[in-house]
Amino acid sequence: MFSSLVIFASCVVTIFYALFITNQMLRYPKGNEKMQEIATAIQKGAEAFLNRQYTAIGLVGIALTLLLTLFMSGYVALGFVIGAVLSGAAGYIGMHISIRANVRTAQGATEGLSHALDIAFKSGSVTGFLVVGLGLLGVAGYYFLLGYLGLESRIQTESLVALGFGSSLISIFARLGGGIFTKAADVGADLVGKIEAGIPEDDPRNPAVIADNVGDNVGDCAGMAADLFETFVVTVVGAMVLSGIYFSGSVETQLTLYPLLITAVCVICSIFGSFFVKLDGSQKIMRALYKGLIMSGILSCIGIVATTYLMFMDFSESMQIHDFNFDHINLIICALVGLGVTGLLVWITEYYTSTQYRPVKSIADASMTGHGTNIIQGLAISMEATGLPIIVIIIGILISYLNAGIYGIAIAATAMLALSGMIVALDAYGPITDNAGGIAEMSKMKDSVRTITDALDAVGNTTKAVTKGYAIGSAGMAALVLFATYTQDLKYYFPQYDISFNLDNPYVLIGLFIGGVLPYLFASMAMLSVRKSASAVVEEVRRQFREIPGIMTGKAKPDYATCVDLVTRSAIQQMIIPALLPVLAPIVLYIIMKNIVDQTAAFQTLGAALMGTIITGIFVAISMTTGGGAWDNAKKYIEEGHCGGKGSESHKAAVTGDTVGDPYKDTAGPAINPMIKIMNIVAILLLGIVCL
Repeated sequence: MFSSLVIFASCVVTIFYALFITNQMLRYPKGNEKMQEIATAIQKGAEAFLNRQYTAIGLVGIALTLLLTLFMSGYVALGFVIGAVLSGAAGYIGMHISIRANVRTAQGATEGLSHALDIAFKSGSVTGFLVVGLGLLGVAGYYFLLGYLGLESRIQTESLVALGFGSSLISIFARLGGGIFTKAADVGADLVGKIEAGIPEDDPRNPAVIADNVGDNVGDCAGMAADLFETFVVTVVGAMVLSGIYFSGSVETQLTLYPLLITAVCVICSIFGSFFVKLDGSQKIMRALYKGLIMSGILSCIGIVATTYLMFMDFSESMQIHDFNFDHINLIICALVGLGVTGLLVWITEYYTSTQYRPVKSIADASMTGHGTNIIQGLAISMEATGLPIIVIIIGILISYLNAGIYGIAIAATAMLALSGMIVALDAYGPITDNAGGIAEMSKMKDSVRTITDALDAVGNTTKAVTKGYAIGSAGMAALVLFATYTQDLKYYFPQYDISFNLDNPYVLIGLFIGGVLPYLFASMAMLSVRKSASAVVEEVRRQFREIPGIMTGKAKPDYATCVDLVTRSAIQQMIIPALLPVLAPIVLYIIMKNIVDQTAAFQTLGAALMGTIITGIFVAISMTTGGGAWDNAKKYIEEGHCGGKGSESHKAAVTGDTVGDPYKDTAGPAINPMIKIMNIVAILLLGIVCL
């Protein structure tokens, strides 16, 4: 009873706090008429894209709902619908706030840096806390409903897994569609505007500038919200499912509720931590944001220890998984390890993407000898950046496993995701400040205002990079939990088979190779989608410069709407095939192997494919997102006056590197997160279908 009350109280407090902040933000002034005109254009473009994108996703969702109802049960289909609807809602509402906060942040900059930072961060925190609040409400609410209905445990498990599948489906479409949109517009605007026409970023003479600002919201805000909502839901569900597999009786009940409880406590701690985001005498923006993250982590540590003791202080039954006997102390260690891994991943990603450190400076230095050397150095940094995060993840897995087995890993991953509220707030801050800078530039606000928005935007590039590193690390640990669920479900559904994953088995090797290549193929499709869409933007911008000659002199206004519509149509078309790859791949692989060999070989090949996808997927995702962030900030570093400064040959080389890095960090790399988890979830649901 205590746990249930805490969980639902946390949901209510979190959602109402997000609504309170929303109401507060909307009361801030929106600036002059010109600023509002630009902001309205961004709002209309973002809402039009998301409406059309969700319509396309809805058609796929309806088909999958019918299939789940037909082949499994109505409860499974309902779980899928709940996950999809809540994931979409988190992204849509978050973007709705973001596209209204940008102009208010720009206007807030007229009153100083502190006020503008306060508006931008609080507006971003709406998205962050909605992600956790809605995710916790969806998982806990459906779990308690299924229990109240008295359904057997297997139906409950399948229904919760389907809830994760629904959130994953929205996530991969949102990540891909939003990523393709934002980078097609960004690359197209940069190539013609900066390189060919020689005009600054966010120049109102660029026909693609509004599309670029729209993309910041649909990709970095809505896409990231859906991504971490899905990772959060899948991780918590995975931990709950594992407790149902490995334990029984009162032990199962306690350990099923434990992931929900620590999440509930950590989100409240994150709300308190958000009040520490304030500038001090140093006026360092990143320091102010990190104060909030650090305090959220410290308060969460205290909260986890306290609630774990309260939950287990009168609990005398032994907890055992495989050869591991553990108690509440071991669970606390696992949860604290998850928080520690979060902090280390954030720090490592900042090191590789901040303008203060060697990696970014080395790319800027390489730009002085040309475009090719910039690309070579950027690729080298992107590959180097995989080392330290993997070591941290390995240590986290090892310590957690030694304390509480595979369930310990699930708790560590859950603790990582319990800080999603603050992490998403930091990420959503990025597109808000980016748009604020664009509005300040296009509306020709004072240089002092643009100085403030530039400072906020520069930090936003780093926050977007570090949150992506966190998302990938947590996704990797979540995928391991899902794979463990797959192996245990195999034993449940098919006890007659003795299935192992030894490397001397050719079917296992085949699966590893197939799974290993899928993230590369997926990333390739995503990159090609950006290239095709960006090429269309380039041609359209060139056409407008050619056919509307008054644009460059300011006597004629560009046709922004045509660019927005073009990118919208292209992004939605291009996202379909890559998004369906992880959904169809497990099914096709199973069918082929079952018909060529037998069912045992099919299960072995599919399981090995999941392992291969997890391993290569983490490396590819970290390399792309971190490398892309380093390329982006190398350009920013040069624009600050280093290595030749803005307009120099080294700056042109850095723009080329940033053009390569953009789809790396904002399209292909982040979309691999949901791709990995969808593969695992589809495989788990497939077991339930084929055993019928």
